[in-house]
Amino acid sequence: MADTTESLVIAPQWIGDAVMTEPLLRRLHARGERLTVGALPWVAPVYRAMPHVAEVIEFPFAHGGLQLKARRSLAKQLQGRFSTAYICPNSLKSALLPFLASIPKRVGYLGEARVGLLTHRLKNPAKTQRPPMVAFYSALSGEPGIAQDRPQLHVNPADTDLMLATHGLRRGGYYVLAPGAEYGPAKRWPAERFAELAQQLDAPVVLLGSGKEFELCESIAEPVNASRSGQCLNLAGKTSLTHAFMLIAAAKHLVSNDSGLMHVAAAFGTPQVAIFGSSSPRHTPPLNDQASIIWLKDDPNYHPALDCAPCYARDCPLGHTRCLVDVQAGRVLGEMAG
Repeated sequence: MADTTESLVIAPQWIGDAVMTEPLLRRLHARGERLTVGALPWVAPVYRAMPHVAEVIEFPFAHGGLQLKARRSLAKQLQGRFSTAYICPNSLKSALLPFLASIPKRVGYLGEARVGLLTHRLKNPAKTQRPPMVAFYSALSGEPGIAQDRPQLHVNPADTDLMLATHGLRRGGYYVLAPGAEYGPAKRWPAERFAELAQQLDAPVVLLGSGKEFELCESIAEPVNASRSGQCLNLAGKTSLTHAFMLIAAAKHLVSNDSGLMHVAAAFGTPQVAIFGSSSPRHTPPLNDQASIIWLKDDPNYHPALDCAPCYARDCPLGHTRCLVDVQAGRVLGEMAG
């Protein structure tokens, strides 16, 4: 029997992007590669929810700078372990570790003057011509006929039920709203719309997000609880990412912006409504048969047409964020009912 190929995967730094690498890892595992993923700490739980990942190494790197000393130290520990590295991000620093660890085969997209750091280089398409991100990452496998496979994550059902009980929740008996979007306000449906929606739902509501989004979520929870006797639970910044996964996997429905948690819900097959503004569902759609997408850019009945979308800006360059403000709570509720 042939020896198993040991491969290192350098993960993206965003939760949504990490989820979208899962079909790539599934392909690599299926052809006999033993996978170790190197990831920043806030992304590492995504890979622990992928059964085909054998090991996760949490990188001790911070944002910004090459941090060469730390990368050399870790590279020394990894030397001789791997025959192949797949580098998902396009940055120079993401390709440094496999190079410093002398991994013989280093696969990645061209970008940031890293030609010499890669042995197998894929041409990086222009942003306007880039394929959907799942296919973009899956192409690193080198296999032809890359499809838009649905990412899949897994959590332990028994652990999920225990965690739900601590919050007084039952499987399929609550809704999750994820009103944040790390990228910026031009991707966020207004908080007052989320509150209006939550007040019309027929079961408890759980708000999820990062600690930085606690106040945003609280601005939604307060009016809802004032009218619904404590039926809105703000857990932003109060759960681990793994527990957030469990809450999403067992939810009746999730409503979110184009965010990392949107992709998490898709990977669990949770019924969801995804609201897009400055970004495009043609590039980063939730790959889920139970997903509904609202993007006024594609609505023939919406006038005047959104010629400005997608702008991919953090803040609306025109100052109106019409692409999100004009999405009414009733429309989202209708999509959930449909």
